[in-house]
Amino acid sequence: MIQASHWYGLNMPQRLLLLLCMLFAWSEGMAQSVDAASGTVKIAIAQEPPQLNSMKATDQVSIFVLGHVMEGLTRYDRRGNLAPGVAERWELGDTTAKFWLRKDAKWSNGDPVTAHDFVFAWRSVVDPNTASEYAFILYPVKNAEAINQGNMPVTALGIEAIDDHTLTVTLERPTGYFIKLTAFVTTFPVQEKFYQARTEQYAADAKDMLYNGAFTLDSWVHSASMEMRKNPLYWDAEAIKLNAIDADYITADTRARLNLFIDDKIAYTQLDGETYKDALNNQFRIKKFVTGSVYFLEYNYRDNRITRNKNLRAAIQAAFDPEEFVNKVLQTPGNLPGRSLFPTWIQGVEKTFREEYPPPEVKPDLTRARALLTSAKQELGLEEIPPLILLVSDSPTATKQAEYMQGMLKTRLGLDLKIDVQTFKQRLAKMTSGEFDIVGAGWGPDFDDIMTFGDLFASWNLNNRGRYVNPEYDRLVRVAMNSSDPKTRMDAMSGLQSILIEDAVMLPMYEQGVIYLQHPKLKGMRRTVIGSDPDFTYARIAP
Repeated sequence: MIQASHWYGLNMPQRLLLLLCMLFAWSEGMAQSVDAASGTVKIAIAQEPPQLNSMKATDQVSIFVLGHVMEGLTRYDRRGNLAPGVAERWELGDTTAKFWLRKDAKWSNGDPVTAHDFVFAWRSVVDPNTASEYAFILYPVKNAEAINQGNMPVTALGIEAIDDHTLTVTLERPTGYFIKLTAFVTTFPVQEKFYQARTEQYAADAKDMLYNGAFTLDSWVHSASMEMRKNPLYWDAEAIKLNAIDADYITADTRARLNLFIDDKIAYTQLDGETYKDALNNQFRIKKFVTGSVYFLEYNYRDNRITRNKNLRAAIQAAFDPEEFVNKVLQTPGNLPGRSLFPTWIQGVEKTFREEYPPPEVKPDLTRARALLTSAKQELGLEEIPPLILLVSDSPTATKQAEYMQGMLKTRLGLDLKIDVQTFKQRLAKMTSGEFDIVGAGWGPDFDDIMTFGDLFASWNLNNRGRYVNPEYDRLVRVAMNSSDPKTRMDAMSGLQSILIEDAVMLPMYEQGVIYLQHPKLKGMRRTVIGSDPDFTYARIAP
């Protein structure tokens, strides 16, 4: 405490300097979202990660965490380019791949990461008992599909550890994009000894995982917080500048996250239509990013669901106006109206795929929509369509979009839509078990090739949650899989695009562009279309 006699004994400049020192000391004691001295950045994540077992993970939140604490044969560098990871080099032939693993790659318990860890993980992924929804991503590997369908033993998989640091892979067919798959979470290594010691508990908590990435999961208070710490055993630890990434808050509420950003409790937050206006009023510097993801409504094709009816789906398609949806519901810059499963940025033969192969045009047509609905009722033998269940997550954004669809379908077609709002984890569980008529879904690229979107509705892909089955769709996917000729592959993808729209397989809503706020002292945070987004691996804090 400053005594009054001391205060009055100071001249005005001295008083101002003392006040500034006191203010600085006070602010240093307050919560800060970035701290250069400790190398800590504080963030909020939207949801509790539902699955941190890399062999089973499918959602963006889990992939975000895994991308920071785990590493595959390859990785993405600070510029977003594919780079050596656990493998320091490789050779790719027509149907073979050979990887030489770096000898300084270690698990967080000090054990070396070996070729055997990849063999165990990949075999486990395609093992039908694992029920990995991403098993299909390994289908380019010899016998992977047959194993996954229960027709061959896991030991028949085309992967072999020649020794601890040499791995060979035999491919089913020439796959030009195979190396790109090796940076995706499903292909990450898992140490068999540690996994067998944990069994069903593996990845259920921070202590139930081994890490080989730039960070380790130091603390996980479920549904409350997660803390990642720099991994001192990471082979490239010298390049990692942050010491800690603290997700002190887990909330999908964009309003709450904006308030946390304003209070300097988090260093990054994404905005929606309402918080965007508040950010403008606060004169924050707003950043933009095209995520590469497409969002759509997915229908249930199981036998007991009336959404199997094509005319019902086509009626909804003809009633929906993606321009109106983007402008009146999303209300944020950067989003594009949904026209296709294939986003505008994906590469074709020489230009973008959508430039070379424009999707069939669907214009909102209420007269046609009502005629299609009448045909659907006749085919189904119903006087009225019973209420349809729309499954969505519990985020305010998802709820707002669902309420728009509810009002639009009631007003334009007289259809009743019941909204089933579930937590993120429970929504994924219900999607998998088929407890919906329609579900709000989205898809972002797993690797840098058009196939990451093209095979989504193949009958064997478990991410095809509605279980759509079309032999012609499957045939075209295999044409693209089995060819290395760009024109042949893109012609096949154009066929897929036509089927998706003409059969009203799904309802494209929008291609996502996001706006966000970032602390000015947080540098090197990478927004990325492929991989963990946002990526803090090579971030740093300016002093």
